[in-house]
Amino acid sequence: MERQQRRGAFGVAATGVAVALAVSGCGASGGSEPGRGALGSRPTARGGATTSEPRVAGPADWRKWGERPLPAAPAPPADKPVKLSATGPVPVFMRIPTSQKVVFITVDDGLEKDPRFVTMLRDLKVPITMFLMNDVIKSDYGYFRQLQALGNHVQNHTLHHPVMSTLTPARQKEEVCGDQKILTEEYGTAPLLFRPPYGAYDAATKAVVGECGPRAIVWWRETMQIRSIDYQLPDKKLHPGDIILAHFRGPSELKGATMTQMFASLLRIIQRQGFAVARLEDYIQPPSRSVHALGLPDRHRQ
Repeated sequence: MERQQRRGAFGVAATGVAVALAVSGCGASGGSEPGRGALGSRPTARGGATTSEPRVAGPADWRKWGERPLPAAPAPPADKPVKLSATGPVPVFMRIPTSQKVVFITVDDGLEKDPRFVTMLRDLKVPITMFLMNDVIKSDYGYFRQLQALGNHVQNHTLHHPVMSTLTPARQKEEVCGDQKILTEEYGTAPLLFRPPYGAYDAATKAVVGECGPRAIVWWRETMQIRSIDYQLPDKKLHPGDIILAHFRGPSELKGATMTQMFASLLRIIQRQGFAVARLEDYIQPPSRSVHALGLPDRHRQ
């Protein structure tokens, strides 16, 4: 079993999958909520986001939320530092190899569906990557279309949030391929990336991920809690290219804090350390032709 101490795509040790990350990583339950949100704009760009480029947030936008502006993100690199292949082993990475002072925010699960969070991202133009789990998003697929319409990509996080390395290969394939199918149908494009719940995976996980369509497994370097970050490195600070894990959570999971308050705390930490937030997918080159490109028909595309 290929688990704990391993190296990702760029020689970064991926350690500590056990109990500590089971606590700091995803831990959503399979709840549901009534109602459906507005559909938002239809996805037209490959990779799970719309083609429109959001404008840069101005000082007034930041003042509205009581925050100071982040440094402006640099233009996406023409030569993507991560290049994915349509065939071969699926790589694993927890950071992007870059010297630019940028970090990447990923938000998992989808249990909390706070409409103010949509407004916040629309105002501040901070990009996120969504790793969505069908069991908690199925009550309101439309909520995440609103975030997708802002340019944020939808990626795979299984159907039911199991500890993947405890399942048989057949069950792992059901989890990954099932989520891939639903997300492709609902959001108009096949996810390119996969995140295993709790960070736990084995050799079978990597095999089924490749079979189901995603072409990389994404880990993380830091985990956002309620008002602070848990760091994996002993220096307790952000580094260029770090991937940060957060969750769609609300007051019941955040000890009374809201999703927007948690996210504002995260932005303040990033701002104090002088980092910009870039879009993860802008630093990744998809395969020119792959299962990702040959996904299910886009029922949203006109």
